[in-house]
Amino acid sequence: MARAIRQIEDNLVNSIIGEGSEFKGEFLINGLLRIDGRFKGTLETDGKVLIGQSGEATTDIKARVVVIGGTVRGNIFASERVIMLSTGRMYGNIITPSLVMEDGVVFDGNCIINKTQEE
Repeated sequence: MARAIRQIEDNLVNSIIGEGSEFKGEFLINGLLRIDGRFKGTLETDGKVLIGQSGEATTDIKARVVVIGGTVRGNIFASERVIMLSTGRMYGNIITPSLVMEDGVVFDGNCIINKTQEE
């Protein structure tokens, strides 16, 4: 039951930075953030971050799940998983217990697959 509720919550968008929009600063949220525009700063959530195909993020991301379809410059600390779609471009480091990469990803950095939760 708890897993089903979490899956529903993962698909409910809490905040959107839309295509053509730009946000600079510190973003602390609960739930899912979708970035289709530009974001520069720091980002922290107990939920999911989705970087859309047109999204560009220059940031350090702390989240449970991160899905990259656009461009990320910075570091990702994911407590559950990072998913890089074929259109994703990552320039930085990733620390996560699980990493999924589709064919065609651009990844320039280091990755640590850490099965234990790290602060």
